Amino acid sequence: MAHVVDLICYPVKGCAGTSMSEALMTPAGLAHDRGFMVVSEDGVFRTQRRHPRLALIRPDISADGARLTLASADEPARYGTVGLDVTTSAPRRDVDLFGSAFQGIDQGDDVAAWVSDVLGTPSRLVRVPPEHARIADGLTPGPSGYADSSAVHLLTRASLTLLNRRMAERGAPPLSMDRFRPNVVVDGPDGHDAESGGDWAAVPHAEDRARRMIIGSAELGYAKLAVRCAVTLVSQEAGARQGPEPLRTLADYRRAASGGVVFGAKFSVTTPGGLSVGDEVTVKEWGDSE
Repeated sequence: MAHVVDLICYPVKGCAGTSMSEALMTPAGLAHDRGFMVVSEDGVFRTQRRHPRLALIRPDISADGARLTLASADEPARYGTVGLDVTTSAPRRDVDLFGSAFQGIDQGDDVAAWVSDVLGTPSRLVRVPPEHARIADGLTPGPSGYADSSAVHLLTRASLTLLNRRMAERGAPPLSMDRFRPNVVVDGPDGHDAESGGDWAAVPHAEDRARRMIIGSAELGYAKLAVRCAVTLVSQEAGARQGPEPLRTLADYRRAASGGVVFGAKFSVTTPGGLSVGDEVTVKEWGDSE
């Protein structure tokens, strides 16, 4: 049957993710996911599109969210680590996310200096305020922290397998799942039809049509397709752009009617709850492909 094979949280937007065996799905996605964001000194969010070295920053956050530690995968002896007691009481500052105005809680000079050194440009680290009230749009709107849009990004291994097969046909090497930075990765047995029930995840891009799904004690509602950008060109291991893939191949067969190329689906949390690797993923409602 379709089941969860990986759960990944990205505590700091644009930085490396952490795989987990179990997690809490809050109203705004996996606990602590995209709860922090690196910004310029004037508050504009930093992204791997322009700062691919963000991928080299490895965040580790405590279960209660009170302690955050950052390490660098590049020259660890040079950069070391920086740890901080997360503050939610510091003054708010204006931040800009895709041209929309939000608030952030600055986490202080020590972590700002560390991140600036790793990225090679003056930067600050901010946290989502408790009063953050952003609602991401889509078929099922829902709360979201500093994610690009909806709170949860879900992908099936079958979709990646098809993409890698198409890239191999043009001589390109396969890509790993981390290029697409999903929160939930789903797999299923081969050779079954998506309408047959529990085996739906064996069909590439079946996630596009899943409108309501249950994982563990959480329930997700479909929001939109995931439009892909230049972040997918960044090697998450090297922290640098590496060639035209996967966008070149995706453009051959995954162009959206509304523009851009799509890969994976975004969901909002309709019922918070716990979930674990190995949990069955049950689709309760299907829709048409966009």
